[in-house]
Amino acid sequence: MTRLVPAIAAFLMSIAAAGSAVAEKLPLNEISAYLNSLKTAQGAFTQINDDGSISTGTLYISRPGKMRFEYDPPEQALVLASANAVVIIDKKSNQPPETYPLSRTPLSLILARQVNLGQARMVIGHDYDGTATIVTAQDPNNAEYGTIQMSFTDNPVQLRQWVINDANGGQTTVVLGAFETGVSLRNTLFDPGVALREQER
Repeated sequence: MTRLVPAIAAFLMSIAAAGSAVAEKLPLNEISAYLNSLKTAQGAFTQINDDGSISTGTLYISRPGKMRFEYDPPEQALVLASANAVVIIDKKSNQPPETYPLSRTPLSLILARQVNLGQARMVIGHDYDGTATIVTAQDPNNAEYGTIQMSFTDNPVQLRQWVINDANGGQTTVVLGAFETGVSLRNTLFDPGVALREQER
């Protein structure tokens, strides 16, 4: 878990990637429209850590403002975004949960009530790598946190994976599985207090 928590923390400060083939670079307004249409979703993810180890779990999204990364055993970690904050909970750690303002993380781009990547200060790159449109984001006030590059494919537009590049040269890749959208998600999934009580059981 010691390798996992830094990887999670890196995720909060940075997102890159690739996906299936697309014909050309997607406009930022089209990606923004896709994110704005995404109200609730859940699906599996696979995380390839910088040391080559692999973690898996389930991602839940409830826009605006809420997201949950739930890691599968033997990991015992949760990353929750809600109430304008991001909380990292690690049952194996002797440290209290780590908390960051949501506005200082790239998660705020995805979870905003109205996404407009064309005007978002965190967006510093909009490229096409031959297979996917890549949107690069970085905290403009904290470049030392590294970057995150979100990868989107076409037909239909989808967020497929991301690569986290941290300030120390490390890289973490998160590959998203098929997403089920329009699902009913209970609010307690995103409540840090409820999550802490569940972890203590």
